[in-house]
Formats: sequence, C-alpha cells, structure tokens
Amino acid sequence: MKPARGTLFVYHDAQALAGAAAKFMCDCAQAKPGPFIVALSGGSTPKLTYETLGVEPLVARFPWARAHFVFGDERFVPPDSKESNARMVDEAMLSIAPVPLDHVHRVPTTNLDAWEAAAAYERTLKELYGASELEPGKPLLEMCLLGLGDDGHTASLIPGEPVLEDRKHWVAVVGHGRPEVRITLTYPALESSATTVFLVQGEGKRAILDRVLSGDDTVPAGKLRPEGELFWLVDTAAAGRWSAAGSTST
Repeated sequence: MKPARGTLFVYHDAQALAGAAAKFMCDCAQAKPGPFIVALSGGSTPKLTYETLGVEPLVARFPWARAHFVFGDERFVPPDSKESNARMVDEAMLSIAPVPLDHVHRVPTTNLDAWEAAAAYERTLKELYGASELEPGKPLLEMCLLGLGDDGHTASLIPGEPVLEDRKHWVAVVGHGRPEVRITLTYPALESSATTVFLVQGEGKRAILDRVLSGDDTVPAGKLRPEGELFWLVDTAAAGRWSAAGSTST
C-alpha cells in the first residue's frame, strides 16, 4: 500500500514528527544554494517544528541569512492577535533565530482592506520571484509547509469556496467558510514549490488523511498537484492503517 501521490513518513508522536520536520527543513535548506524561500503554515504541529528549528542544535545549521519566509495563509486580524499565524511563528522561531528582519514577509493586515492586502502580498511574492508569471521549472517556493484540516482544507483553500477555482491570482481572499476573513496562497502559488511537506498529527486527522493518501481528489488537499516532490510527515495516531506503509521512525 502506497500513497496515491508522494512519499510517506510516519513518526511515533507529535514531538518526533516535529523534530524530523525541523531537520528536514534544515537539510533541504543546506542542500540548496542561493535564496531559500519557505511558505510557512499555521497550526500546533508546525509550531513544534518551528520551536525545534529555532534552538540548538539546528538553529546553528540553518542558513538564516539566505532564507526568506512567506505565509501560506493568514487570518485577516491585527498582527498582535492570538489568531495571527505570523505572531505564532514570531514567538515560536523568528523572534529568537538570527533571521534578517527584511527576510520575513508577512501578510499586511492593517490600514487596508482584505482585497488590498491580498493584492499587496501578491506583489511581494512576484518581487521575490522576479517575474509576474509563474514558469514551469522555476518554482516560486523552495519549500511549502502545509497542514490538513479535518474537512480536507489546506492553507485556507476551504471546501466550497470560490478560491478553489482561482488559477489567475497567486493570493486570494477567502471571505466565507470560517469565522474570520482569510488570505491564502492559491493553487498555482502553492503548487509552484520544489518540495511540499504536509505535517499531519493526531487521531482526529486519521479519516481525512486516509482519504487523501488513498487518492481522494474531491477535497482541497487532494486536488493539490505540486510541481516538485511531495512528502507526508505524520504521526502514528493520524496514520492509522497507513503506519505500515510509511518509513517509520521513533
């Protein structure tokens, strides 16, 4: 039994998963010369990963000076809100790691409306990319970290929302489906990645992970077709019957 797409790695628990993900980020960054652009995800599992990457021994190995950090999605809330993905990443990693301040590219959420913010963030990504159109073989992202919601969403590609059909923009507003407005990278931007890593943890994700690994493309995460390599890093609680199918580590 193999995933319909990508390579599966299964870890004993959330801490082992986060440690492996942090090391994987570090290894990929070290192996890639030049700028290393990473799309960060919100959530508790990525938070553990960031906390691990931001301290010894990995903090000394990661090439912070040439890394750039963008966000796969963000809630349209003030930067100091507890709901802000940027605040979470700041507290977990970026405020303590030696990353240049101008290498952290946050979604603007003050002094403009959500649609203006999405347009501004798209301009930021295009400046980083160096072109206004995505080109095959030239990924926008070196690494894209993603989570998996129990409804099959990833980033803020939420089931039933118009953003799922948006192939024109790199960044879009998601105005419904959640209590707060969200801003998300669209499929074209998320798929333009050399390495895509889903981080999935907990028994509550077992059913939806099973569907996506089995090839269900009716949910947003299952529709994603990354340009580069795809990896699933999950814990045994989420893996369920897939535990025997992945390379397992404690």
